[in-house]
Amino acid sequence: MSQLPATRRSFLKTVTAGIPLAVTSTGAPAIATSAGLAPKKPLPVRLSCNLYSFNEPLVNKTMTLEEVLRFCAETGFAAVDPTGYYFPDYPATPDDSYTYLIKRTAFRLGLDVSGTGVRNDFTLPDVTRRKAEIELVRQWIGVAAKLGAPVLRIFAGKNVPAGHTRDEVTTWVADAIGECATYAAKQGVMLVLQNHADFIETADQVLDLLKRVNSPWLAPNLDVGSFKIGDPYAEIAKLAPLAATWQVKENLFVNGQEQATDLGKIAQIVRNSGYRGYLPIETLGKGDPRQKVPAFFDKVHQALNAA
Repeated sequence: MSQLPATRRSFLKTVTAGIPLAVTSTGAPAIATSAGLAPKKPLPVRLSCNLYSFNEPLVNKTMTLEEVLRFCAETGFAAVDPTGYYFPDYPATPDDSYTYLIKRTAFRLGLDVSGTGVRNDFTLPDVTRRKAEIELVRQWIGVAAKLGAPVLRIFAGKNVPAGHTRDEVTTWVADAIGECATYAAKQGVMLVLQNHADFIETADQVLDLLKRVNSPWLAPNLDVGSFKIGDPYAEIAKLAPLAATWQVKENLFVNGQEQATDLGKIAQIVRNSGYRGYLPIETLGKGDPRQKVPAFFDKVHQALNAA
């Protein structure tokens, strides 16, 4: 096996300290990064559509989830990420017949289900309410398994409640995620923690939680548009080697100022990290997603090819 450049070797050693290591057939530890099992010649990155891009028509019921899947297939996506919010009666889990309808529809359209997600909050000071949030995640881990989704996207939570310290709340969050990760392992579903410019604002805060939980069933969901402090590209590059999935957005924030995402930089970070798998894209804001999504799909596809 060829050696990693010294700079990347030292970088990976730093960010993965305390994170579980896999073991090779020779008995030597192997760093558990997204590139840990990558071949010498990386496989192509495939594009997925995070269906939050269709939030308005799905919420207003001008498009059904099945219609959105057909649109994504016609656009050229290899996969979709149907957020749990768009299933009937969310946050309650859908009837199995509906879950399997969506799974079958995606399969017949040639689409994989690259993931799904829930809206949870582990920063709530009330223990009973935190337990309810843990149960919400557990229930949707089951839905992800039935869909054939390899990951379930979760959040840490909103903020530090009054009268509590950040370290105290981080312990709550880590304990809750750890409990969920133990259950997720039994279901064969990875939990992916999204940085969301709320309780989590920086890459280091994500890394801190990964180290505290210390589970191979937890990894980052790298949201490029939710780093709002300093240089987002540096933050993205710090987490990229560990990412299990992404959210590539049209805009991000440089020193708190919103600007168009430099897709060339993102594509290069993705390539340099050795990431394999699906790269979900997400469009936000005003405008018809039936126009915005294909346009952004083309831009990201071109940037990846150029990289």
